[in-house]
Amino acid sequence: MGRSRIYKTLLWLTVALALLGAAVFFATLSYTPPIKDQEGRVLPNSVASLERVNLGGMAQHILIRGSSRSNPVLLFLHGGPGMPLMYLAHAFQKPLEEDFLVVQWDRRGAGKSFDSHIPPQTITVEQEISDTRDLTNLLRERFHQDRIYLVGHSYGSYLGILTAWRFPELFHAYIGVGQVACSKERSRQVQDYWIRREAVAAGNRKALNQLNGKEPLDREKWLFEFGGEIHNQKSWLPLLFTGLRSPEYSLVDALRIIGGVNFTRRNMRYNAIEGDVIDVVTELKLPLYLFTGRYDYTVPFECTEELYRRINAPGKKLVWFNNSAHFPFLEEPRKFAEEMRTVVRKTVAAKGK
Repeated sequence: MGRSRIYKTLLWLTVALALLGAAVFFATLSYTPPIKDQEGRVLPNSVASLERVNLGGMAQHILIRGSSRSNPVLLFLHGGPGMPLMYLAHAFQKPLEEDFLVVQWDRRGAGKSFDSHIPPQTITVEQEISDTRDLTNLLRERFHQDRIYLVGHSYGSYLGILTAWRFPELFHAYIGVGQVACSKERSRQVQDYWIRREAVAAGNRKALNQLNGKEPLDREKWLFEFGGEIHNQKSWLPLLFTGLRSPEYSLVDALRIIGGVNFTRRNMRYNAIEGDVIDVVTELKLPLYLFTGRYDYTVPFECTEELYRRINAPGKKLVWFNNSAHFPFLEEPRKFAEEMRTVVRKTVAAKGK
């Protein structure tokens, strides 16, 4: 009996260790599925790659997906500054993958690239501009393309427009989505005016009390509540649930997001320009497209409009997304893809002149 109990104990211990090992394995498992045709066959010239690259002396994660390696490269710069976009890619970029090699990049300190051992002094806008240039050159060389397309979203639009301003020769065009332009003070003035208007219309006393200083003001809560962040969602929860279904993000990766956001926001130094984009970047030497949600008050569209009026560029266009707030690519993915195809057509046409 004693020996039998020992065998049973060892058996259960083995099973428990196997289950624990499986749980750890699946918690750290991430991959990107191959791109297939309508019959389920892998497209022979497609690219589906989840990998690490060295940028500025630090390993960082990128995702590259597209139906043909000969398609133009489209590099996304996520917002935050430490809020990745890769974990949402599966939800919106499939239409883009038909015509582009879409590159999602978790920058140093963000998402899959977050590591608590990253030197805080390297979290600067200047370093991110340098990393963006290095990644752009890596992609140009790898896919034998003279220039690529650059998209910046939210804070990524701040980084993106500064990179395009400094290195216009690397890009066909720059596309700002929820483009950062005004000062924080100006943006908050616009936000507060709009929140007050919406709160009065809705009879929302709590929002009005916060705006009137009777309670601490939580702008993000009201931006969501009144549809100024994602037009048809009232919280981050739908984004969270969408992200948890990402094959490119393991459970461990998902848990890194908050740590990366906090680390990056705490340490980011804005050392690239003195002043605001709208006052400093008055001219671009490449085509400019501003994709703007009609309900975007996270980065108020009024500031984007003002930047569009003031900036000089060899071709510029303000594109409205009438059913979107701050995430047009997620809220109207097919329109976003079609507008990006239009950008390419205009680029090709301009070169043919």
